[in-house]
Amino acid sequence: MYSTELASLKPGETALISGLVAEEGLQQRLLALGFRTGRQVMMIRKAWLSGPLHIRVGTTEVMVRRRDAQAIQVTNIIS
Repeated sequence: MYSTELASLKPGETALISGLVAEEGLQQRLLALGFRTGRQVMMIRKAWLSGPLHIRVGTTEVMVRRRDAQAIQVTNIIS
């Protein structure tokens, strides 16, 4: 079991959130969107040219900037 950034997941991959490594403001925003330790996340699609990521957190779908997704650590990646 290893930890990596959410932004490195490929479309269709699912993982568990293992932690948030961000400054306070971003961390609060991510928590409000449902990015909490232990929650399951799925990469739905990645936009071109470093655009946003389409993520499913539990049953909610959100768009996240790639630089913000780099603050979300995940483990147990399932293809």
